[in-house]
Amino acid sequence: MRYNFAVNLGTRRGIAFVVIVIAAGLAVSFVYQRWKNRPVPFVNVYDGFETPRLSELWDTDRLARGAVTMQSDVVLTGHRAARIILHRGDVFERGINGSKDTERDELAETRRLYSLENVTYEYSFSQFLPQDFPIVPTRLVIAQWKQYCNGQPACDDDSPVVALRYVSGLLRITQNISRHGRALYESATDLRGHWTDYRFRLRFTATEAGLIRAWIGNTQVVDFRGPTAYPENSTTGYRSPSLFYFKMGLYRDPMAEPMTIYIDEYRKKELR
Repeated sequence: MRYNFAVNLGTRRGIAFVVIVIAAGLAVSFVYQRWKNRPVPFVNVYDGFETPRLSELWDTDRLARGAVTMQSDVVLTGHRAARIILHRGDVFERGINGSKDTERDELAETRRLYSLENVTYEYSFSQFLPQDFPIVPTRLVIAQWKQYCNGQPACDDDSPVVALRYVSGLLRITQNISRHGRALYESATDLRGHWTDYRFRLRFTATEAGLIRAWIGNTQVVDFRGPTAYPENSTTGYRSPSLFYFKMGLYRDPMAEPMTIYIDEYRKKELR
């Protein structure tokens, strides 16, 4: 009896120890996730894509395995740039409510870097399309800013509030804060075979205080003031105040032919 009691007691202590270890691990994981997702108090970040792997500025849930690599063959500055290759079926999403299916490989800024409503930010980045990049009528978005929906059905399939699109050789900067979008800029231009520099100054809000300014190279192509976000209410599904996040890479309607894009010299800075 004494022996059995000792064994049982030891077993109970062992189980209790395991439970404590698991609980401690869960607590540490919870704290880490809270730390990882906490907003940066003042955003001022840069990525020249010089590291062997993608930096912690980016989430990878919108990238297929192996879709992005740091390479040295096509570079703007430094020794490396990011290369994204989109293949048919990568990160596939079935269309809802009558919208088209999509596929993508995009760099998405981590939750800590999401933009706040009524705060001005400046983004800049450079992109390179290879000479054999397909010029097709398929919908293609190479950079976009989305209003954070948090999975609400009313807004889950909304278009980006600002997007950089390249379709049939036409480069467009579009805005969408309702069911119908509009082009703030468009130009027939061949982006292949050279680096193109983009700079955006943005303040997201559903009021008249919104701002969209855009430069391609050294030329300003957009100077817009007015609402730059979907209204925030139970009908639209967006909460107040809203958050906004940035993605860049390749987002398109499904097609068989692969696409490749190179990205370098990304910056995001909060302006005060």
